[in-house]
Amino acid sequence: MQNIGLRARKLLLTLHILFASIMFGVTVVFLILSIAAAASSDRDILMAAYTSMHLLAKTSVRASTIGTVITGVLLSVVTHWGFFRYHWLILKEGLTVLSIGLGMVGIYVWSLNGLTIVESQGIGALENPEFLVNRTYLFIGIGLQLVSLIAIFLLSVLKPWGKRKKRQDKVTQ
Repeated sequence: MQNIGLRARKLLLTLHILFASIMFGVTVVFLILSIAAAASSDRDILMAAYTSMHLLAKTSVRASTIGTVITGVLLSVVTHWGFFRYHWLILKEGLTVLSIGLGMVGIYVWSLNGLTIVESQGIGALENPEFLVNRTYLFIGIGLQLVSLIAIFLLSVLKPWGKRKKRQDKVTQ
């Protein structure tokens, strides 16, 4: 694909940063809601927290993840960065796959499980071992998501390790 103009590249980069920022912001909201739910013994607070987390997992997480991936792929295709030219970019792509798994699958499932248990058992959910394990998985998933997103931001800004060396294949005769 041909390189795009400076104005189009800046617009694409702005969209990429915007979607990534939404992902990060929503993850911070998940952290706040999960702490509020863990600190509460009020059924209404539990319901509100898990309902909010599940709604965000179905909407904002999916939209921002898809937007970030699409704009990231386009940036790799239409700029000099490519997909595998830089070590930091390969690590960033790996962390992106982790973030997709955590956000679009893990957090979605854990928030749905938590919501389902709280809906059916109310405050009794706090004594249910399945709920407590699910809450722990959710909290760990949110923490890993935050760490991976912060690492992605740092890699994007610092761009450590430089360009990969090209392999010189020797022709055997």
